[in-house]
Amino acid sequence: MKTFKYIISISCVLASVCFYSCDDFLNQEPPSNESVPAFYKTETDIAQGVAAAYNSLMAKSQYGSNFIYLMEVRSDNTYTESITNSGGIYGDIDLFRETSYNRVLEDTWVGCYEGIKRCNIVLDNIESVQMDETTKKKYKGEMLFIRALTYFNMIRLWGDVPLVIRYFDDPFQTFGIGRSPVNDVYEQIKNDLIEASKILPEVPDNKRLGTAVSGSAKTLLGKVYLTLKDYDNAVKILKEVIDSRQYTFIQDYTELFDVDNKNNSESIFEIQYTEAVTDLGSAFANLFAPIGSSEVTGGIGATEGNNEPTQNFYESYNIDDLRRDVSIGQLADGRIYCKKFVKKPVLPNQSNANFVVLRYTDVLLMYAEALNEISYSSSGDAIKYLNEVRQRAGLQVCTSQQITGQDEFRNLIWDERCYEFAFENQRWFDLLRSGKAVEVMNKSSNGDFVVEPYQLLFPIPQNQIDIAPDVMKQNDDY
Repeated sequence: MKTFKYIISISCVLASVCFYSCDDFLNQEPPSNESVPAFYKTETDIAQGVAAAYNSLMAKSQYGSNFIYLMEVRSDNTYTESITNSGGIYGDIDLFRETSYNRVLEDTWVGCYEGIKRCNIVLDNIESVQMDETTKKKYKGEMLFIRALTYFNMIRLWGDVPLVIRYFDDPFQTFGIGRSPVNDVYEQIKNDLIEASKILPEVPDNKRLGTAVSGSAKTLLGKVYLTLKDYDNAVKILKEVIDSRQYTFIQDYTELFDVDNKNNSESIFEIQYTEAVTDLGSAFANLFAPIGSSEVTGGIGATEGNNEPTQNFYESYNIDDLRRDVSIGQLADGRIYCKKFVKKPVLPNQSNANFVVLRYTDVLLMYAEALNEISYSSSGDAIKYLNEVRQRAGLQVCTSQQITGQDEFRNLIWDERCYEFAFENQRWFDLLRSGKAVEVMNKSSNGDFVVEPYQLLFPIPQNQIDIAPDVMKQNDDY
């Protein structure tokens, strides 16, 4: 049951995150908008533009903060401890009462299009720059991947969104574009990922940790196909990731989220943060630690109490499930908090913990899900991979005698994903893909809210509509 604590507190102001970084390549200033037309002349210029595109992903407007509210707190498993914090902008999302004026929505929309713009700038200029062809392909593939990832997140949050695939020197040129149908955006996403998967290298560059590779594009493409219920293509592309043998199913779940084991052999794509440089660290410890606590942060900086696991979710874990204590921590006073992606900061909002976007276990469970949707089998890879995940978690395997058919196997997959990917920005989208979001959320609400089908999409930020009211229309019923 989703419960809420009505605590009035003064929130800390999160450090604004402007860079993506783990090395000199990714720690570069993006060029100013004024210099864009004349800037991209050399390979170094292109590298700086690529770095700027990666920087957009780790900003507060995306994976650094806002996505957590829109993709996790929105779901049944977590909540924000104080619904009045920051004027209620986070609590309103939690309680399904946000309006088109919600600042989180506006900042996220703008942040996503800033990232898309940076990708488009590189893609528009890279062909005319004299540089090593292998490096050129790699940079191009990375920009296609980031653009596709960003659009994939946006259409699942808002539905139809403007499809912008080139850079406009004059921003007023973009005002007449309007919202493109979801199907058109999906076609662009698929095309970007198909091309990226062909031109990106299979093996990561150790000098550029955190950059996308072919397996990143294929895994995301598999998730896109699964979302579209294109199960045949999902099976095909995910099998390619499995057969590539570029990734390892790590047997100890604890190792997956150990800060000293970042970018491990199960990681397919993760957002890079470092505590070594001011403003390049992650804020998760301060964001997730319960309000007024100091155990998680060592007393460094304010604590926000966001993305807190509900008591019902905590108690729903099987008693033998080893994932619970890896994913959820408990303070001396009994309060629980999201433990994943948390390390004590060296300064407020300055920690060394990355955020994992794609990992190999997701490939295995998506592959099992797609196989089952095509045709249920009491043996084979689907049940094999499901049981691998369960065994690592300390749970008993499912046998063909226990599973009666396709529906039961489907429910087992959904249930497993809930615990395996807790707090990884997957739960809300899994509820949407399963078609159970309204039912599950209303059961979890304890009378605090009633979810209507139109609320499966967020409202378009009002500022975006005001800029171009003739072409930018609001989602229905908002």
